[in-house]
Amino acid sequence: MTLRTAIIGSGNIGCDVLCKVQRSALLDCTLFAGRNAASPGLALARTRGVPVTDRGAEGLFAALDTFDLVFDATSSAAHQAHAPMLEAAGKVVVNLTPAPNGALCVPSLNGDDLLTARNINMITCGGQASIPIAQAMTEANPDIHYVEVVSSISAESAGPATRLNLNHYIETTESALRQFTGCSNVKAILNINPAKPNVYMQTAISALAAQHDLAATEAAIAKAVTQLRAAVPGYDVIVEPHVTGDRLFTMVRVTGAGDYLDPSAGNLDIITAAATRMAEAIARGRGKRKAPPAEALPMESVA
Repeated sequence: MTLRTAIIGSGNIGCDVLCKVQRSALLDCTLFAGRNAASPGLALARTRGVPVTDRGAEGLFAALDTFDLVFDATSSAAHQAHAPMLEAAGKVVVNLTPAPNGALCVPSLNGDDLLTARNINMITCGGQASIPIAQAMTEANPDIHYVEVVSSISAESAGPATRLNLNHYIETTESALRQFTGCSNVKAILNINPAKPNVYMQTAISALAAQHDLAATEAAIAKAVTQLRAAVPGYDVIVEPHVTGDRLFTMVRVTGAGDYLDPSAGNLDIITAAATRMAEAIARGRGKRKAPPAEALPMESVA
């Protein structure tokens, strides 16, 4: 039996999630919600045979009995407004916005611990690309006292919600870096590049320590990359780990699957693949427990 899912947010992220959900044998998209009846995202969903609503969160709450899990691909502010009500209605929310709500999740690191969480925070594209490597670095080098990640993405892949939420992008990425590495001094940077042809997503990860164990670092990073490639085959180390003075450095590139945007949009692919992977894990576990019933909400509570 497949897990019934809804998607709210008809931009790049929502459309890419839709493509991945429809390819999954464990998931079924029963509703695609946006706010613009003429948007390309709603048009895509219609052509794929998915029921749509152009009433956004209001349309979502009017159809509570049609889904069990929601992929939220709206904006940080919108997520903070409607996620608590979705959770109260007994729905699992997979948060693909930079809003701080929910349990911070990198599937390869803590996905198994969050299968019963009500709000699962997929952090950011830069977080999904960098945190497994940063965690591997600190695991191999416990004395690391500073971690910095710099992601570069194409302007075409950065939709309006991404640009609107840059402060939350930085804050949530840095919060997740602290949680997964144990390092309190961290920095996250995002560069949006307008160059044509589109640049591929690249993320540089640096760490400072008095001493580094390069052999242990290489082994830990190789293990992390193998785990990541299970969900994102286009994840590659393009600058091998090396040490210069007190600085440990490596760089990765993410080539997307090209489901919605072209393969240069690896930033889209890495977060939507992570979100889909979590939903599939929840679907596998649904046979072992009964989902709580949905609670009807008065429509006047929906903004």
